[in-house]
Amino acid sequence: QVQLVESGGGLVQAGGSLNLSCAASGSISSINAMGWYRQAPGKQRELVATIFSGGITNYADSVKGRFTISRDNAKLTGYLQMNSLKPEDTAVYYCNADLRTRGTMLSYNYWGQGTQVTVSS
Repeated sequence: QVQLVESGGGLVQAGGSLNLSCAASGSISSINAMGWYRQAPGKQRELVATIFSGGITNYADSVKGRFTISRDNAKLTGYLQMNSLKPEDTAVYYCNADLRTRGTMLSYNYWGQGTQVTVSS
């Protein structure tokens, strides 16, 4: 069974840092694109950052210069390094990825279960 499992969330004071991880497991051979989304209470889920297979990255304006998305293809794991955190960054963070099925050219989209990030003022 293919899964994306996030970790690394928690409670941090404003100005602090957290590093989220998203590990893919199951019968997959590679990660195509991977993105991090977040959803705050009462708000819509929003895209925070994306990294493509060639290493190209995109960021929401609200996190540019503070967050860094990266990936380790050998470990089938993606990361979101979050620095200079603000209370408005508080949300559940979700990993989303297009994963290629091992032995095929087929890719499917998966979501992780989410990890809570809380930034206190």
